[in-house]
Amino acid sequence: MTHELDTRLAAAVESRREALVALTQDLIRIPTLNPPGRNYREICDYLDGRLSAAGFMVDLIRAEGAPADSDRFPRWNIIARRAGRGGGDTVHFNSHHDVVEVGNGWTVDPFGGEVRDGRVYGRGACDMKGGLAASIIAAEAFISTCPDFGGAVEISATADEESGGFGGVAYLAEQGWFDPVRVQHVIIPEPLDKDRICLGHRGVWWAEIETRGRIAHGSMPFLGDCAVRHMGAVLAEMEESLFPLLASKRTEMPVVPDGAKQSTLNINAIHGGEPVQEEGYTGLPAPCVPDRCRITIDRRFLIEEDITEVKAEVTAMLEKVKAQRPDFEYEVRDLFEVQPTMTPEGAPIVRTVAHAIQKVLDRAPDYVVSPGTYDQKHIDRIGKLKNCIAYGPGILNLAHQPDEWVGIQDMVDSAKVMALTLSELLPSGD
Repeated sequence: MTHELDTRLAAAVESRREALVALTQDLIRIPTLNPPGRNYREICDYLDGRLSAAGFMVDLIRAEGAPADSDRFPRWNIIARRAGRGGGDTVHFNSHHDVVEVGNGWTVDPFGGEVRDGRVYGRGACDMKGGLAASIIAAEAFISTCPDFGGAVEISATADEESGGFGGVAYLAEQGWFDPVRVQHVIIPEPLDKDRICLGHRGVWWAEIETRGRIAHGSMPFLGDCAVRHMGAVLAEMEESLFPLLASKRTEMPVVPDGAKQSTLNINAIHGGEPVQEEGYTGLPAPCVPDRCRITIDRRFLIEEDITEVKAEVTAMLEKVKAQRPDFEYEVRDLFEVQPTMTPEGAPIVRTVAHAIQKVLDRAPDYVVSPGTYDQKHIDRIGKLKNCIAYGPGILNLAHQPDEWVGIQDMVDSAKVMALTLSELLPSGD
């Protein structure tokens, strides 16, 4: 690959700066909220029109039967393919199109796509519609500059990454779309900063812990057994023994930020006693001793840890509580688990993107690991495709925050890196 070609590719991306901003705004303005899964078909139809016009062959795929898929909220995905001349590898850019709830504290319209001070604002701007837009612009710039390329470029926008990815990449991987025979290189444009290559992520175990008691009249709680009090003892023991244990574990994985280099546990939710009544209900609660209390835990673990030991630590904590409390009963239910994954720095996609970053930004990249999982887990575990990284514009700490934004220059620079990566992996078919 010549310096002259590098220059032409960079210029082709630069000339599409306004188109990149407009595309990002259009994507933000389609509120693909998950849950429950709104407007998935609308964003896929929009991308179908854009990519079909650019010469891509497009497949719209509904993940029928996947978790959360329903006639009201179908899980739609799009995969677009532009084949070059002759044989060669396939480079696939995978972005999720769903976004999390808006939350409070916004000073701009979360679905307005406002441009201000070199930034595009909106829910999903950073995570990860800016990355999706950058990959499309990169592919269009590459194809126009190198029309005789070999191999193929694929771009996908997939569902439900924010809730596990089962209606998106997991489903597609099960159907063979990420088989290493048909796809050789995958870049996921998650927001890890334009000068970082993300090699993988920590592991995760979600579980539900339930404590049990006995219902009785609230005026005579001594006749019952309060499950919420039992859960209070569990939470106290977590503070006393489990959280200090997790804080003592450290990894050699280059996880960012630094606090995520240790094992962590988050209590996602707690529910005990009567269910919350519908909005507008004006009555008082019934006077009952709660006989059930549940918490949902989100345990993130390190590549040095074994999932069996991770679960055993929680069981040991609960058994300690049981030994101290009469009539203490509990149940642990597995909800979801993913092993840690980390692509080697010597993998082809890592070396190629690193070379492109050096050219575009004039510095070597940092190699990092994400604190949370993303769809690499399914490409690795189900697709058996190891040559996969996350690389894209955006600052990780802005994800899921109010006034989320992505920098325009960051998108342009990332698109240049992606375009140069394509030119190296998909050389001329001549």
